[in-house]
Amino acid sequence: MPPITLQKMDTRAYALDCPRVSALLSSIGDKWTVLVVMLLRDGALRFSELKREIGGISQRMLTLTLRGLERDGLVVRTVYPTMPPRVEYELTPLGHDLRSPVEALGEWVLAHLDVIDQARLAFDGKRLMNPTFPAGN
Repeated sequence: MPPITLQKMDTRAYALDCPRVSALLSSIGDKWTVLVVMLLRDGALRFSELKREIGGISQRMLTLTLRGLERDGLVVRTVYPTMPPRVEYELTPLGHDLRSPVEALGEWVLAHLDVIDQARLAFDGKRLMNPTFPAGN
């Protein structure tokens, strides 16, 4: 049987019949996950280095993000037997496979940031000028 691709899947069937795919896309599409993968693309980093580089992420959220990546086989956590213990995180081969799509997403964001900012300003302006403007669901 040929492999199923997103292009071949009916979107409705995908949403209803593929909870594993939905859950994984939700996980790897998370903003913190994307940032961690981008930071680890050049090699291993310690927890404190990741936290400092990301900025704005809580210790708990970074811990949860790293655990999720480790659980999915995208990141490996290495504990070195030193005093105090040194812990590093790095991408696995599977995690390195994720680099290309994550980098493409990052490049798309950078290329379209100004246009999206303008669209947001226009949308927010319409809402301010017309309080009955639909807020969306």
